[in-house]
Amino acid sequence: MKSLLYSIFCIALVVSFWSCKEEVKDISEQNTTPPGIVTDVRVENLPGAARIAYRLPMDQDLLYVKAVYTLSSGRKMEVKSSYYNNFLIVEGFADEADYTIDLFAVNRSEVNSQPVQVTIRPKENPIWDAFRSLEVIPAFGGIRITGENEKQKDITIMVMVDSLGEWVPSVDNIYTATKQINRTIRGLDTVAQTFAITVRDKYMNFTDTMITTLKPLYETALSKSRYAPLVLPGDAQQEYTSTGLNKMWDGDNFHWPNISLTKPGITTSQWVTFDTGALSKMSRIVIWDYPEYTNSGRMYFFGGNLRQFEIWGSTNPPSDGSWNNWHLLGTYVSVKPSGLPAGQQTDEDYQLANSGLSYDFDIAVPKVRYLRIKSNRNWQGSTFMSIAELQVYGDPR
Repeated sequence: MKSLLYSIFCIALVVSFWSCKEEVKDISEQNTTPPGIVTDVRVENLPGAARIAYRLPMDQDLLYVKAVYTLSSGRKMEVKSSYYNNFLIVEGFADEADYTIDLFAVNRSEVNSQPVQVTIRPKENPIWDAFRSLEVIPAFGGIRITGENEKQKDITIMVMVDSLGEWVPSVDNIYTATKQINRTIRGLDTVAQTFAITVRDKYMNFTDTMITTLKPLYETALSKSRYAPLVLPGDAQQEYTSTGLNKMWDGDNFHWPNISLTKPGITTSQWVTFDTGALSKMSRIVIWDYPEYTNSGRMYFFGGNLRQFEIWGSTNPPSDGSWNNWHLLGTYVSVKPSGLPAGQQTDEDYQLANSGLSYDFDIAVPKVRYLRIKSNRNWQGSTFMSIAELQVYGDPR
């Protein structure tokens, strides 16, 4: 009897299993019945976007909800949100105007429900705040653009110059998602030029155009062939014999041990000194931090890379290593565009540091020949410094 009952139980279990399997198969692969519609739709209008919340239908095979809409440019948009959520974000809107959004519930067979239409009215696109905050001034070899991207959206600052009556792109555009915009476009001739500047987002929405006439300041790259180490009393020592001050101008900004690396374990400020070989009106310095090896790959804004530092200049540095005859060229804070903590970086962080971080000098400082880099704090929290490469610019005429 026990054997018979066990056999009946096993047969029933198998039949139940196959029945469930067929039911799941019907639900996930063969259900052509449209799911129910979303209900209780609520709209929160945002800058250039809207958050649409809703109540999901009760269909067991619901997969996601999608929004279908058209931007003012004519571009068709589709946004999907899984059934784990009860909201989605629609964005890309240029104007503070009414837009119609079609909401569909979609099942696992990719069958749409009937549409539910909702009207949104986005707030002003963030590109306008960024545009109104822009300031443009002459810089050595170019122009400097500053401003605020408060919402930290992906924006492009387009800079155009007049060419035979036509606006054409200048040397470069600025692509950023950072909150504080501070970039310099270089490689421009030192004659008065008219620039047209506009801001756009990734959906090709544009602001108005700012027109300004500026005259970039003269500068040239001081030849690295004339740079030379100058080790004075009190200067920081190298951590390894394989690293050295001369590695800061050897043309290699990436590979170990072609860097200058001072001794770690010191909490007070450290500094190094070198000779540029030319008495010049110094304009700026470009520093390539050393990309440290980490489990996440090569990492900038990390370890001994400079974070808070000063640069000083002199025409006649005292042999005793004192600070007499030194002029402060600038006090700097290295800012990571993403704002992420040390050990994390975005592609923008990486690309910016990999191309060299540029620091402008005080234009009021007289001509100097010798430079001193003083590290007050690195990204690790101490003061040792790792510099892969540097290039000094100025006017030696």
